[in-house]
This record gives sequence, C-alpha cells and structure tokens, in this order.
Amino acid sequence: MSGEEADPLYKANNETWRKIRKLAHSLLNITVARKYVPYQDLESKALLMGLLEDPGDFFNHIRRYSTSLTLQMAFGSRTPTRNDQNLLEMFQIFEKFSEISLSPPCACIDLLRLQDKEDFSDDLTCYTSGSFLQAGSETTANVLMGFTQAMVVFPEVARQAQAEIDQVCGNRLPDLNDVPDLPYIRSCIKESLRWMPVAPLAVPHAVTRDDYYQGYLIPQGAEVVLNVWAISQDPRRHLDPRVFNPGRWAGNNENSMDSAASADIAKRDHFIFGAGRRICQGMHIADRSLFLAISRTLWAFDFKRVVDPEAKQELVPDTDDLVDGMFIRPNSFKADIVPRNEARASQVREEWAKATELLDENMQWKIVPEGLIWKDYEAVENSG
Repeated sequence: MSGEEADPLYKANNETWRKIRKLAHSLLNITVARKYVPYQDLESKALLMGLLEDPGDFFNHIRRYSTSLTLQMAFGSRTPTRNDQNLLEMFQIFEKFSEISLSPPCACIDLLRLQDKEDFSDDLTCYTSGSFLQAGSETTANVLMGFTQAMVVFPEVARQAQAEIDQVCGNRLPDLNDVPDLPYIRSCIKESLRWMPVAPLAVPHAVTRDDYYQGYLIPQGAEVVLNVWAISQDPRRHLDPRVFNPGRWAGNNENSMDSAASADIAKRDHFIFGAGRRICQGMHIADRSLFLAISRTLWAFDFKRVVDPEAKQELVPDTDDLVDGMFIRPNSFKADIVPRNEARASQVREEWAKATELLDENMQWKIVPEGLIWKDYEAVENSG
C-alpha cells in the first residue's frame, strides 16, 4: 500500500481513519506517555555527549536524538550512533517482539496487545506504528536545528536563558521537575515552534460537503491547507516575526495542549501541530523532548559564531536560507558549540557514564527504569 492508503495522515474521515485516531490516542495519551520519559532522559544525555565529543557534527547529533527517541517509542529499539543500522532496518523490528514481556515499552507492544481486542489487521498495526516514526523524528530534529541556529544568530537569548537555568539549577542538569520554574525556557520552546514551523502547510484537510467562505464556494472534497508559515510569520500577530524573541511569550504559561484547546483561535501560540480533527496527538511528548534538549544543551554549552579565518569576521547564518518541502529546516550552517566550562563538561561525561549502566554491549536497554519521578506541570492561569 502507498500514498493515501498507507499513510494515516491522508486517509479520509472514515471508519479506518477513526480507528487509527482512537488507537493513536490510546498509545499517546498523557498517562501512557509517562513511560517514554526514561527514553527522553537518556537520549538528551546522549545528545550532550555527542556534542561534547564531536560538536561540528551537531546536525547529525540532533537527528540521532529525535530518531532514537521516536524509534524507541514506536519499536522499542535505540539508534545509538549517527549511522546506526536500526534505522535502515526499522521495518524488520516487528520480528524481535515474539517475547512481548521482555521488550521495552513501545507502541508496537501496545498495538499487539490491543490487536485482538480492537480487531484490526497486521497492516494497520504496521502503518500506525510506522506513522509515529514519520511524524516524530523529522519534526523534532528540524525544530532543534532551528533553535540551534537561533542561539548563534541571537546570542543575547542564549545568555538570558542560561542565566535563568543557572539560577534555578545551579551545577546540576535540568530535569522535568524544573519546567514550572523555567518560564524563559518554556518561552524559547514556544518561539522555536513559531519561528521555525517545520511543517509549513501542516496536514491537508478536505471539506465533507459544499461550503462557502466570504462568498467563495469550496466544493465537497476540495483540499484545504492550513498555511502555518504565513500565520507564524504574520507581523500583525507577531511583531518582527523573523526575530527570535522568546520575550513575546512572557506571562503565557500554556503548554502546547492547553493552547491548542483554546476556544479563541486568535490566542493560539502556534499551529505547528495542526488544527481540527487531524491535530497531532503527541504534542505533549514533543514539548518534553524539546524542553530536555533545549534546557540541557544551554546548561552545558555556549553557542558561538564561527570566525572566518581569512576575513577575521564572524559568520552569521542566514535565517531565511531554508531547505523547503513538506518539512523545512535551516540549510547547513556553521556553529562553534563549546562547553561552558570544564566542570559542566565533566558532569556531562559523568551523567552519560551513569546512564550507560542501564544499557547492554549493543547500547540497547538492559532494563528500562520503572519511571522517573517528576512534578507534572500544570499551566498557571495568565494574570491580567
């Protein structure tokens, strides 16, 4: 199967599509998603170690981070290195799940357990789990690439974010307990999602019957596109839209799910996760992955501009030089990513050494922790 038949994103609003949405909710809801937190904690530490050992290859470290996270959530297997063969063999991973009780928590295991109860086919199981990998890996990576570029272009933002992290966390690594106490970091996440809307046209919708908008007929079956890029770059909504300014979100304590559920669509912070029936059901997972990656890299590293050895001038990336397509990201750019001090570098090594005690000789989980304890962040009502 291919095209519309193979991809749940493009299926019509029929019984099969509704079954997929129901399955996705059962696999990605807030309660179930807690079991993925150990993956996010581990992979963010692996990201730090990769940046410490080979900072010049930060694009691929970011890609490995997001791919390994999503691969574990979907199939229970890590991508330990940037060239890991698991990514190439992901469609064969189902063969490894004959011993369900011994497998790490993942969508495939949950789907297999639900299959008889919900009466859906092997094909639907494969497509549903595979769609998680498609939806999660490229988007998270591209947002983080945009964030990295923003830290190089707008160093004052990085300095303010680091000051907040240092005040709250001191010499320890940030974790999910710090979410309520790091409002500027949360604003950096919001601004990253707005500034680099990696799915610029979101997921297409189609009208189910003839409709009229401002006198124009939209016939039944016509495709309707949500122009996320135009909304996020609209100066009437966001002053100086190509300036990376987390301060525009000061006092906004909503997470992505809260904002998406707002009755007033004009108050939504961004539309990167779509809208309507096809809105992303894993946005709370993305928020956590972005928080850990952004807060921890800023805690550990400075993002500096590379100096041209001949011109003796700093190289400032062009923020409008993008790779376009269904997903967008910055074109390759140079950045000098260095540890903030030797103590932070040593702590990155120590944290990774402790994390690897949970992994086997192939850098796969020996045992997944029962769960990491953290305070669930509840949005605070905006004042005023």
